[in-house]
Amino acid sequence: MASGKEKNGLDNLAFDMEEQVNDQAGGKVVKTCGVSCETEEDRNKPTYCVTDVPPWYLCIFLAIQHYLTAFGGIISIPLVIAEGLCLQHDSLTQGRLINTMFLVSGLCTILQVTFGVRLPILQGGTFALVTPAMAMLTMPEWKCPAWTQNASLVNTSSPLFIEVWQTRMRTLQGSIMVASLLQVLVGFSGLIGLLMRFIGPLTIAPTISLIGLSLYESAGIKTGSHWGISAMTTVLIIIFSQYLRLVPIPVPAYSKAKKLHTSKFFIFQTMPILLGILVSWLVCYLLTIYDVLPSDPAQYGYLARTDVKGDVVNQASWFTFPYPGQWGMPTVNLAAVFGIMAGIICSMAESVGDYHACAKLSGAPPPPKHAISRGIGVEGIGCVLAGAFGTGNGTTSFSENVAALGITKVGSRTVILLSGIIMMLMGILGKMGAIFSTIPTPVIGGMFLIMFGVITAAGIANLQSTDMNSSRNIFIFGFSMFSALVIPHWIIENPGFLVTGVNELDQVLQILLTTHMFVGGFLGFFLDNTIPGTKRERGLLNWDKAHLEDTSSISGVEDVYDLPFGITSRLSSQSWVRYIPFCPWRGHRFQHKSKDDDISQSPGIKNYC
Repeated sequence: MASGKEKNGLDNLAFDMEEQVNDQAGGKVVKTCGVSCETEEDRNKPTYCVTDVPPWYLCIFLAIQHYLTAFGGIISIPLVIAEGLCLQHDSLTQGRLINTMFLVSGLCTILQVTFGVRLPILQGGTFALVTPAMAMLTMPEWKCPAWTQNASLVNTSSPLFIEVWQTRMRTLQGSIMVASLLQVLVGFSGLIGLLMRFIGPLTIAPTISLIGLSLYESAGIKTGSHWGISAMTTVLIIIFSQYLRLVPIPVPAYSKAKKLHTSKFFIFQTMPILLGILVSWLVCYLLTIYDVLPSDPAQYGYLARTDVKGDVVNQASWFTFPYPGQWGMPTVNLAAVFGIMAGIICSMAESVGDYHACAKLSGAPPPPKHAISRGIGVEGIGCVLAGAFGTGNGTTSFSENVAALGITKVGSRTVILLSGIIMMLMGILGKMGAIFSTIPTPVIGGMFLIMFGVITAAGIANLQSTDMNSSRNIFIFGFSMFSALVIPHWIIENPGFLVTGVNELDQVLQILLTTHMFVGGFLGFFLDNTIPGTKRERGLLNWDKAHLEDTSSISGVEDVYDLPFGITSRLSSQSWVRYIPFCPWRGHRFQHKSKDDDISQSPGIKNYC
């Protein structure tokens, strides 16, 4: 998911927050964030900033909203990975993968908010690791046996079938864990700042766009299982998210000032994907019970039935407890490690953009270097945990939830912390994962059309800071994109071409050159850094300002980005802390304090919440 999605209705509330705040104060203007948020000048400031704690009922409501916002992205990844793991006909295991993904996402969210960048930013699976993972799983030695594609031949409880998919999962797990150490190193060593000096929009744009484009085959197969149902799902999501997003639904509410009254709830803006899935799911159920859809597995449209996956919900246990190594001892494939590292580099650059967008929308100062380093490092730890638990994926910052901050005007990290707890609870409920695994295939296909299309467009949106009237930039972007579509396709069609005599090297080249985002990202990176061009032309002026700004000396930053539980206070007396890239050092800020106090009182200087 790409950063910078704060464009989605900053002035629109998913919940009538102004009314809630005014009700709490008996109709008086409420001062939050240390300043009045009701003045004309501060109209766009959040109602609750990073360190504020909203009322408990508001926390619960908004935490559930963030969970629902991330829902589509979180369940999509296990459903895509399941194909490469030969699990198309094992819905019970798919449900367990979904449970594991929710649990790890919740755990990583809590770690990020508490010890990481400390902004209200939710963590979830990343599509940046899906493409290298699928590239590994489509190699000749990892291709699924033909019999696993036939539902009538698959016995999901047989030791042979279990070994087939768990062998692949264990290799994927170990490779993700090893590759994630790169992110841990880059984050906690402070190298992310150096890395961002060479990675600009012309590298990020093709990389992210190709994540969506490379998944067209998976989306096409699922959509083609019943074009009518898929089209209905797509149309519903479009209507809900684009045409009805500003249409409020009146809901009953109660306050001391107004007693029982109605309040506005923008349900279509909050959960369009979930609503689209539920309506299409219901239609499929009705068509199933009235036998409108064919009952013969060989006939077109059979996969739209809701009884295809049998009694999986009843078979699933009420509670499941994912744990590290639940699929066995992880193993490592060197070629897969290099491919996944390419995805991790993309994910790191994307997350830095999300941190700045999140800070802006939550009323916090731009994150200082130590907070960014810590955030990337904690994301690396999250990827290691995701590999250990066996999600088949890693974790990254969810841009959809960053955009939700602009919609709700609530930037409290307490809300995101509670959302992480809710996701962990969902991960423990085994029936919940089983229910999601029974979504009809064409419904998933319709959702994929929307999601993968948005990912592609979000990548291209990174070019807005570049000069696209420049023939240099048009050449770099166009050549990178087209080559990244041609080269992997040809390599896949001619698997015996890459033979160097060293098997390990052959595997590395095979995975890297069949990973679209690596080919496009590498070409964009190389050409952008070698073909002469001005910083303005390359889009690096705004890029540097947004990503490389160091705000360590800004007054008030310590309240947002300091480590919790008084850790920063205990370390502040130690001079060696200044040499630790991920640790805030108050001594540096104290030297600037009097200067900052003077600056903050000057006209035209922005005051943060």
